[in-house]
Amino acid sequence: MDVRRDPMAGLAVLLPKLYGLAGEYAPDVRLTIGDVRPLPGVINTVPGQVTLTLDVRHPETAVLDAIEAVVRQLVPTCCAAAGLTGELTRSWDSPPVQFAEACITAVREAAAAIGLPAHEMISGAGHDAVYVSRVTPTSMIFVPCENGLSHNEAENIEPAHAEAGANVLLHAMLRLANPQ
Repeated sequence: MDVRRDPMAGLAVLLPKLYGLAGEYAPDVRLTIGDVRPLPGVINTVPGQVTLTLDVRHPETAVLDAIEAVVRQLVPTCCAAAGLTGELTRSWDSPPVQFAEACITAVREAAAAIGLPAHEMISGAGHDAVYVSRVTPTSMIFVPCENGLSHNEAENIEPAHAEAGANVLLHAMLRLANPQ
């Protein structure tokens, strides 16, 4: 084992440090390792290479830049600790989006007006509303999903929750259409 150059050993050093970063930038950071690919991916062969995806989200660009700078240092350092080399390549960038305060306020007030509980949150996931916000003021309304499962084929909501979300949308639109 001590003569192997196993990139999974470098990954084993890197992963706890990445998840530690999530803790350092809590509560608003979202860090996801969505794909890990050892190559050649054969059961009894030490991989010659490991590629992984790292998706980091935060509502502030400066924080994202700081996290990226740390990761750019961590990758080669953790690889070197295992006698390996490694690099970070940015393949995609989706800057944080700040939704329109008037729309957020309209949603908040609409929920209160019809007696529904509401919790303001930051969404780390990409949504169509990100693109819509480039051309018109935007916010989002979320409804509870069964077992908290969303962005998945098994996602399911109760009809009453769909109705409540639609009512919040209706009342928010009426507030925006008829400012007082």
